[in-house]
Amino acid sequence: MIRTLLFSTLYPSSVRPGHGIFVETRLRHLLAGGEVETRVVAPVPWFPFRHGMFGEYARHAAVPRHEERNGIRVEHPRYLLLPKIGMNGAPASLARAGLGAARKLIAAGYDFDLIDAHYFYPDGVAATLIGKVLNKPVVITARGTDINLIPQYEKPRRMIRQAAADCAAMITVCAALKDAIVGLGGTAEKIAVLRNGVDLELFRPEDKPQARAAFGMNDKFALASVGHLIERKGHHLVIEALAQMPAAELYLAGGGEEEDRLRTLADRLGVAARVHFLGAIPQARLRTLYSAVDCLVLASSREGWANVLLE
Repeated sequence: MIRTLLFSTLYPSSVRPGHGIFVETRLRHLLAGGEVETRVVAPVPWFPFRHGMFGEYARHAAVPRHEERNGIRVEHPRYLLLPKIGMNGAPASLARAGLGAARKLIAAGYDFDLIDAHYFYPDGVAATLIGKVLNKPVVITARGTDINLIPQYEKPRRMIRQAAADCAAMITVCAALKDAIVGLGGTAEKIAVLRNGVDLELFRPEDKPQARAAFGMNDKFALASVGHLIERKGHHLVIEALAQMPAAELYLAGGGEEEDRLRTLADRLGVAARVHFLGAIPQARLRTLYSAVDCLVLASSREGWANVLLE
């Protein structure tokens, strides 16, 4: 039995159940094989207030310090993250939080064999720092913007290169990410390509009329755009295109910082009545949405391996 410690800020919680759900899904299927035991350390940014006026920061504050999800023990230590200016210091702050949580697990009798880190920066970099202190090998999974975008900044790029050298192995969700890591100086022989999977028990077609009824859809051509409401997901492009499709309706599934701007855009283009903001919805309801619409639109500018497309 191999004992692992999964380390990532991309992991769901009772407060943010859809956050990093793909990391949890991969872990659940790994554990189903019966050869691996794990604990999860999923740090969240420290914030002192839970009032709704503070938006996403308040949700961080509401995340419990400890919880159990799908039979897996999850620790949520806090780390200091300064908005806008904290990128360079994030790995060290994450490492401090993660090291404390890891030491507590070891003291309680869970001495793991390796650290399974997800997202190269800052998580993977922090994991290699923890690994050095505890003398544990580290495996880092690269997932997209951590390699395609963040290395454009000099200091993070240097730290990513060092983490690639220090870790025992790397996983990428597509061949292009492997090539990008090699381009940064990573060793190809240390990298395995393991593409994202999809839960076929969960994502299966439903009866279309019933699915449409579940969302109160009319007979108009229905489009769906799914993902966090952030600029790189391209929802604004879909709304702009909708203005040229007077007979279509758009269903946006996801929550995020761009919602107000997207609503304003829809209003300005005169399509607000045909844009339906569904918010973040659970995967079972997402399956119903996929079954209901006539077309899924994926307008992201960058994706490591689009989970939405697989679903």
